[in-house]
Amino acid sequence: MFFACFFLMPIWSTLEVAFVSTKGGFTLEYVWEVFRNPVYREGLWNSLIMGSFTTLGCLIVAVPLALVFTRYEFPGKPLLNSLILVPMILPPFVGAIGVRAMLGQAGSINSFLMQIGLMDPEHPVDWLGQGQMVGIIIMNVLHLYPILYLNVTAALSNLDPALEDAAANLGCPPWRRFWKVTLPLIMPGVFAGGTIVFIWGFTELGVPLVFDYQMVTSVQIFNAIKDLSGNPFPYALVVVLLTLTTLMYATSKLMFERGNASGGGRATMGREMIRPKPLGAWLCTMSFVLCIGAAVIPHIGVLMLSVSTDWYQTVFPEGLTLAHYSGALSHELTLTAISNSLKYASFATLLDLVLGIGVAYVNVRTKIWGRQLLDAMAMLPLAVPGLVLAFGYLAMAREGQPFHWLMIGEDPVLLLIVAYAVRRLPYVVRSASAGFQQVSPTLEEAAQNLGCPPLKALWKVTLPLILPNLIAGGLLAFSFAMLEVSDSMILAQQATHYPITKAIYSLVGALGTGPFLAAALGVWAMLFLGVTLLGAGLILGKKLGALFRV
Repeated sequence: MFFACFFLMPIWSTLEVAFVSTKGGFTLEYVWEVFRNPVYREGLWNSLIMGSFTTLGCLIVAVPLALVFTRYEFPGKPLLNSLILVPMILPPFVGAIGVRAMLGQAGSINSFLMQIGLMDPEHPVDWLGQGQMVGIIIMNVLHLYPILYLNVTAALSNLDPALEDAAANLGCPPWRRFWKVTLPLIMPGVFAGGTIVFIWGFTELGVPLVFDYQMVTSVQIFNAIKDLSGNPFPYALVVVLLTLTTLMYATSKLMFERGNASGGGRATMGREMIRPKPLGAWLCTMSFVLCIGAAVIPHIGVLMLSVSTDWYQTVFPEGLTLAHYSGALSHELTLTAISNSLKYASFATLLDLVLGIGVAYVNVRTKIWGRQLLDAMAMLPLAVPGLVLAFGYLAMAREGQPFHWLMIGEDPVLLLIVAYAVRRLPYVVRSASAGFQQVSPTLEEAAQNLGCPPLKALWKVTLPLILPNLIAGGLLAFSFAMLEVSDSMILAQQATHYPITKAIYSLVGALGTGPFLAAALGVWAMLFLGVTLLGAGLILGKKLGALFRV
C-alpha cells in the first residue's frame, strides 16, 4: 500500500496531467510537442550527452582501479580503498561552488596565468562559459565513480579465478582474457553500478544550476515549477525523461544481466594476490593517489572558499578566517535549514527502518508469493530519477487531488519526509536483508518453540543480532537524506522550509558573504557525511557496494 501511494501514485499523477487533454480525453499532443520544440529537444540531447559521458568517464576511472585492487598487493592498499569513497561525502553541486571559485573569470587559475604572463588581463578566459558541459560531466564523474568502483570490485571478488586460469592455460593473452572472459562475467556488476551512474548523470540538477547551464532537461523542469498552473508541458517533459530512463534501464538489463548465468557466482577458490616488483607496486599506489587527488579538488576549492576573507582575482585567498563556520551555524537561513533537514531526515529514516525491516523479513524469511516483486519495488527508487518522483509529489499534492492533505497549508514537511524515505529505502532494505541472511532462522524457531510469539522472537532475538546492519543502513539513509538535492530543490519553495541543500543553493547566489557561508555549510556537510560513510563502511565492509545496486 505504501509503494502504491507514494511511489506509483506520484508517477501516475504526472502521467495523468501529461496525457489528458483540456476536454478530458487522452492525448499525445503534449508529449509530441516536447520533441517538436527545439528548446526541449536540445535539453534532452544535452541530458543524454551528460548521462552517457558521465557513465563512460566513471567506467574509465573505476574499472582499472577495481582490477588493480582485486589483483595486486601494493603499499597503502587498505587506506586507499577507504579513501576512494571520499568524493561521495560532498554533493557535486556543492563541489561546483569551489570549482567556480577556481575556474571563474576572476578565479585562481586565471589569476595565476595572468601573473606568469600567459593570459591577457583584459581578456580572461571564461572556462566555465566555454566548457560548461565538460565541467558538469567532470564534476559528475569525480562524484559518482566510487559507486561503479564498489560494484565492479564486488563482482571481481566473486569471480572464480579458475575460469581465467583456464583461459591462460589455453594461451589466451591478458588483454584478450579480460575482454573475452573477465568482462562478460562481471557485466552484472558493471550494469548495476552503471545504471545508477547513468540515471544520476542524466537527471543531475544541482551542478547545471550552479554552472548556470540552462539547456538540460532537469533545469528546464526545475524552472517550469514557477508555471505549473494549467501548463501540461512540464509534466510531459517529466514523462519523456521517465520513459527514456526506463527504456535505457530495461535495455541494459536485457543485454547485460544474462552474463550472470555463466560463472558469475561466488568464487569457488580464493584468488592469489600478485606481488609486483617495487616499481610496479608503487605505480599501483600512485594510480589510486592520482585519482583520489583529482576527485578532492572540488572539496579543496570549497574548503579554501570557506576560510577566505576574500578570493577575487587572486591565486589564493587574500586572508583566512574561521568566522564563516560559526556564521553558517548561526545565520537565520542556515539555522532554520539545519533544523529542517534534521527533522525531515530523522522521520524519514525512522520510516525507512520500519519499512525496510518488514520488506527484508518478508523477502528473506518467508515464502510468500510475490516477495521478489516487493523487494524489486523497494529497490526501484534507485532506478527512477529523483527529479521525476519529486515532480510527481507536487502533482499529487495539488489542490483538488486526493493527497492534497500532505501539504499542511504551505508546509511541505510531510511531502519531504515521504520523498526522502522512498528515495533512501533501498539502503535500509539491502542492509537489513544482508543481516537476515547472516542470522540463522533456527534461532527464531528455538525461541518460538519455547513459547515466544513470532513478533516477540523477531524483536528479542533477531533484531539485536542484525543491529549493526540496521545502524549502517540507517546511517546511510539519514546522511544522504540530509544532503538530498532533487526533492529539496523542487518541494521546498519557501525559505522557512528550506533544507540544507536548498539553503546552500540560495546562499551561492546571495551578495556579500553568501558564497562563503554556502562553502562553510558544505564543509560541515562533508564532515557529517564523511563520518557516517566511514561508520557504515566499517560495519558493512565489502557489502557496502551492494547498497548501490538496483
